[in-house]
Amino acid sequence: MVDRKVRENVNQVVDNGKGEGRGYELPLLLFGGFRTLIDRLHTRLAAEGHPDLRPAHGFAMQAVGARGATASEIGRRLGVSKQAAGKTVDRLLALGYAERADDPADARRKLVHLTPRGYEALARSAAIFDELRAEWAAALGADRVRDMETALRHVVPAETAFRLDATSWLGAP
Repeated sequence: MVDRKVRENVNQVVDNGKGEGRGYELPLLLFGGFRTLIDRLHTRLAAEGHPDLRPAHGFAMQAVGARGATASEIGRRLGVSKQAAGKTVDRLLALGYAERADDPADARRKLVHLTPRGYEALARSAAIFDELRAEWAAALGADRVRDMETALRHVVPAETAFRLDATSWLGAP
């Protein structure tokens, strides 16, 4: 027999009783918005022929970049160990999103490059993000979405706006 699970709030934040505008709500709502966009993106990607692609794969493909990168470089860009990056790269290789090749400048190094399938997945992701943004603009109003983006650009330091190494928050190297 399976026990009936009662939905519980796992965030365990103490309510200060002040109502709307509690300080802890801002990061949770921003993260919730991010998570909503990423989840919807991956639902759409799965329906369009990329069912095994996960958020970590997208971050890793961004870290590979247009010129390719070694597993160590990918690990540094993502803020994870070389071994963790290597496991993600191995999965991208198995799924056909990346390939390894000798570095023409140093035969001892192996570079990871995106395959046409990898570039296609990133292009579809960009197009879907544009569509999701348009949905938010339709729901909230284009001016409000633009104002939100402008406000975030104002308070988010430029050097951290597009960092990929969020895993370092959780204790990874």
